[in-house]
Amino acid sequence: MDQHTIEKLGDTLYEALVARQPVAPLTASHPDMTIEDAYHVQQHMISRRLANGERVVGKKIGVTSKAVMNMLGVHQPDFGYLLDGMVYNEGESIEMADLIQPKAEGEIAFLLKKDLQGPGVTAADVLAATEGVMACFEIVDSRIENWKIKIQDTVADNASCGVFVLGDQLVDIADVDLALCGMVLEKNGEIVVTGAGAATMAHPVNAMVWLANTLGKLGIALKAGDIVLSGAMGAMVPVVKGDNLRMTIGGIGGCSVRFV
Repeated sequence: MDQHTIEKLGDTLYEALVARQPVAPLTASHPDMTIEDAYHVQQHMISRRLANGERVVGKKIGVTSKAVMNMLGVHQPDFGYLLDGMVYNEGESIEMADLIQPKAEGEIAFLLKKDLQGPGVTAADVLAATEGVMACFEIVDSRIENWKIKIQDTVADNASCGVFVLGDQLVDIADVDLALCGMVLEKNGEIVVTGAGAATMAHPVNAMVWLANTLGKLGIALKAGDIVLSGAMGAMVPVVKGDNLRMTIGGIGGCSVRFV
């Protein structure tokens, strides 16, 4: 895919984000788009946001569960960038007018205290580099109409990242079994999703290893102070104005958010 087309598609997604108006799937008009092309589109979209004053605060890992991999017909995760304009804290409200077609996922967020530079990063390296983990919501939000996405569409669209909400408790990674910890997600007081850390590539640390080594091949390092969302522990939950969500993860804590 030539540079002009990459920039045009990145601009299209950026303008869809700003206008809060979804666009047709990119793969409909560009069926030959590769995943590598899609990451170049993603980079251009992010460059538009950075030029507008936002800054990178971390990364997100997507497509970490077998169910989503099978749905998209791809058997590898993807990643996107977290920017400071996406961050919400425990209990804050999110304006629905700022989103397009949001869905919520319960996840474990990692806070790094050391840089991680692949290739060659191991699980032990991830553990040593982690300051702590916390419960979080990722509010995914596609700029593609009706979520009719292929893997290239979601990669180009910054891995369908909208905003994210961090819990208020940071836990030492040595104090919790990240594979076995269970998640309960409630919507308006009713349990709607349950899950466990093992849903994320069998162990959230595996997702972190994949990310560090994938970024390393691109010459990108994870930095001390970065936040990394390690992937959904259960199904996505559609949300509308007025919804209140609460999720808890055993041994880690909880996170809540409301949509107004």
